[in-house]
Amino acid sequence: MADLKTFGTPWKSYAGITLLVAGMTAAMHPFRLALDVVNIALLFLIPVLLSAVLWGLRPSLYAAALGALAFDFFFVFPLFSFTVTDLRYLISFGVYLAVAALTASLAASLKRQLLYARQREMQTAALYEISRQISDITDIDALLDNISGQASRIIGMDTAIYLPDERNHLALTYRSSVQSDWEQGETEKAMAKLAFDHGEAVGYGTYTLRHSPGYYHPLRTEDRVHGVLAINLNERRHEFTTEQRRMLEALCGLAASAIDRVKLAEEAKIAHLTAESERLRTAILDSVSHELRTPLAAIIGSATGLIEGDHLFSSEDRMELLMTIQDGALRMNRLVVNLLSMIQLESGMLRLRKNWCDVEDLIGVAIAQVKGFQQHRKLRVQLPENIPMVLGDEVLLEQVLVNVISNAVKYSPDGSEIRIMVSEGDNVLAISVADQGIGLENEEYTRIFEKFYRAQTTRQVTGTGLGLAICKGIVELHHGTISGKRNAPQGTVITITLPLPLPSKENREGAEHE
Repeated sequence: MADLKTFGTPWKSYAGITLLVAGMTAAMHPFRLALDVVNIALLFLIPVLLSAVLWGLRPSLYAAALGALAFDFFFVFPLFSFTVTDLRYLISFGVYLAVAALTASLAASLKRQLLYARQREMQTAALYEISRQISDITDIDALLDNISGQASRIIGMDTAIYLPDERNHLALTYRSSVQSDWEQGETEKAMAKLAFDHGEAVGYGTYTLRHSPGYYHPLRTEDRVHGVLAINLNERRHEFTTEQRRMLEALCGLAASAIDRVKLAEEAKIAHLTAESERLRTAILDSVSHELRTPLAAIIGSATGLIEGDHLFSSEDRMELLMTIQDGALRMNRLVVNLLSMIQLESGMLRLRKNWCDVEDLIGVAIAQVKGFQQHRKLRVQLPENIPMVLGDEVLLEQVLVNVISNAVKYSPDGSEIRIMVSEGDNVLAISVADQGIGLENEEYTRIFEKFYRAQTTRQVTGTGLGLAICKGIVELHHGTISGKRNAPQGTVITITLPLPLPSKENREGAEHE
């Protein structure tokens, strides 16, 4: 940091003043008769002003005295003598020296103010830069590294940071130099604990243990102390200036605020994750219990009827009850598969087993799985003549199609038509499922792929809100997209797009070995 020391060494400043006065005297002496004595005296104020600006008050007073002597010796009669025949010159010398001293004092004061202003500007700029850097840091380790580095640059000495652990015991957390172990001594730890407990600076230059070879400043905000910044002064205590202390205090304030911000952000994140986990747990329990209750009731009722009244039912009645049991079991199986798929997606455990897949076969398998509950809804498939193959996991892609078609069946009235269309675009294959169901508001089509989201218009239909979220995760694993929009005049269209890699020999061999 800048200080208020004079420019250059003292002997150089006095030598410079002597040369300047001698040069001016030599230059003006030949013109002594043409120049008025008052003008010559005013010209001798120039070295005084320059000395005050460049070297400070004492050199400027030296310049004033030297100028007065040179003026008397070379320009006042009798020449080349310090004798003054006219006593009025004594008054002139006194006025000259007074003006020179006052001018030197004012110039030196302005210089100090300029240096102070520059110093404050540098400190403000440094603090702003530190604040900007700290505000961008969200990791506590990187934050401590930055704080310790900034403190070391300000002081030029080793620094250490103590933070409380889980039991609120102060522990050494970071140090700027791994070659020194001064901060691990019992005395240093006790000093740091004293600063932490009382929330005030201790050590060199303070009211507590002021002769200690270290300086310990608490990282304190309004409501708590977050840690302690320690400075190792050792034999360099005289270099620890008041300005450096003020800079450190400002840095400690910024550091405490930054640590508080990072900790609050971590606590808020934990609280958010806890609340989100609780919300998901509640949603899963509610959805699963509701979804399981209906098929379980149907299975239990049908099985009880077959057991207790077998002689009362005809073969057609028995078949109908068995079909009810099968439908309930399939419905429960779909729920379990969806839950397991969501767990795998969330944990990152889901891995693709890519092979070349025939889209027509995928659609056929999906339609076969929904046949049991489509009732009187008509499924119409529109396929182009030549459908390119896609590279993907056929089991997961079948699950996507089953979920989308099941949704279309679930939210469509009995007797309506559901169209499954395939088209080829720019290096993508699009599969669209359009129903004539209740439809959604436009803004809801961006939310139906969120976990557990249920639109208001579909609340009366049972569901967990997981099917489309799973579809989105699986399709994105295939580097594809899935979207929804309103189907004119009524219903919803869900469109799945999958990339079309070139079915070269290398790609086929890669798929077989993957």
